Amino acid sequence: MNKRFFLIIMAITVSACTTSPTGRSQLMLISPQSAIVESEKAYLNTVNDLDQKNQLVKDQRVVKRVQTITGRLITSATLMYPHSKNWKWSVAIIDDPKTVNAWCMAGGRMAIYTGIIDGLKLTDDEVAQIMGHEIAHALANHTAERMSRAMAINMGLTAAAAMAEENQLALSGAALAAKLALELPNSRASESESDRIGTEIATRAGYRPEAAVSLWLKMQKAGSKLMPEFLSTHPSSGNRAETLSALVPEMRALNVNGQKAAVYPVLMVQ
Repeated sequence: MNKRFFLIIMAITVSACTTSPTGRSQLMLISPQSAIVESEKAYLNTVNDLDQKNQLVKDQRVVKRVQTITGRLITSATLMYPHSKNWKWSVAIIDDPKTVNAWCMAGGRMAIYTGIIDGLKLTDDEVAQIMGHEIAHALANHTAERMSRAMAINMGLTAAAAMAEENQLALSGAALAAKLALELPNSRASESESDRIGTEIATRAGYRPEAAVSLWLKMQKAGSKLMPEFLSTHPSSGNRAETLSALVPEMRALNVNGQKAAVYPVLMVQ
């Protein structure tokens, strides 16, 4: 029985491999479209819970700022990845000064916390770099990848059920995997991939690529004082800033005039 289960897992794993936009091999037990469907459910549940706790920012100055930045980034992203024009792009600003974080799920549903904006005193260019990075996660199917990792863990923990009803297990585990994908960290390879894609998105939107460097230097300086969630799983901030700095000349050539992209009509969740 154990041998049979092992063969099933190997067959599923081999058949589920795909390639990211940068050519990296990805495990995909869940399709990107399924990730979008399940992510929408997880996102709505998360936002509704935040609304009940009165944790969604309603200050129109903050809302307008984030709307403008993310709107330009989405314009850039949809030009680079045309399939994302059909996504239901939205962003929530979460009032939580102790949380230094931001994320974007499959299908373009985003969130950014006041802890990262105010705690690090981010400029517009630096906010653009953070959100460009998070948007890159969605464009590179990292949500589906994280869900697939969660699914693989779930399959391993329920081996007996998997041997009997593999398809049913995958279906029943999709919703759980989507919820876990909000908490399960990306791999370091995924983070590095999103750094490059995200910086290009922000640069093409008209934001300074140098801000990617200053952003991570701020993260490094903040260190344990703010205990940013990014630093627990991402490559070290110092190394990251050095890598991104090497990309600056290449990125500058993408938008030599520094022209701002048009503002995409992103939905603000308030």
